[in-house]
Amino acid sequence: MAIIGEQLRRLRKTRKTLQKDIAMFLNVPLRTYQSYEYGEAEPNLDIIIKLADYFEVSTDYLLGRSDKPQHQ
Repeated sequence: MAIIGEQLRRLRKTRKTLQKDIAMFLNVPLRTYQSYEYGEAEPNLDIIIKLADYFEVSTDYLLGRSDKPQHQ
């Protein structure tokens, strides 16, 4: 699931958000969020949904199943 890490990194940098801010939103340790971005761990379904809400994108976009960030 390395695609989700790439998507997260891209979205975070586009929004100029810090990893620690996203980790706080998710209520996870910073290292846990970093492991998602680095492809060292896979977020569970609840975290994927929270990330999609945070970045205002679809879960399909986060998972690399769609090139379009928003639902149509």
